[in-house]
Amino acid sequence: MASDLSFVEYACQQIGEAGTITFRKMFGEYALYCEGKVVALVCDNRLFVKPTPAGRDLAGHLAEAPPYPGAKPCLLVGEELDDREWLSNLIRVTERELPVPKERKKKKG
Repeated sequence: MASDLSFVEYACQQIGEAGTITFRKMFGEYALYCEGKVVALVCDNRLFVKPTPAGRDLAGHLAEAPPYPGAKPCLLVGEELDDREWLSNLIRVTERELPVPKERKKKKG
């Protein structure tokens, strides 16, 4: 089941205090970016945050689950989605630990 755009927009509003937030549709689901880094995925109207050491420390109680079959487990955000301050902090610490994305080569043609 593909995620609803309204859910994605709500999740982006909730993490908005973390920095510059954008999203991109991918394969019927969505990648969420903070400061140009993929920090989370929205799959089946659920928010999955990339796991980092600082993120795991902050979100010690969150379960980990793969966002789609064959994916690595991510932090699965449940009712914490409604806690804007806590969730923005989780995204902020996650973004700080993720590497800067590699420059993509432009396609010829």
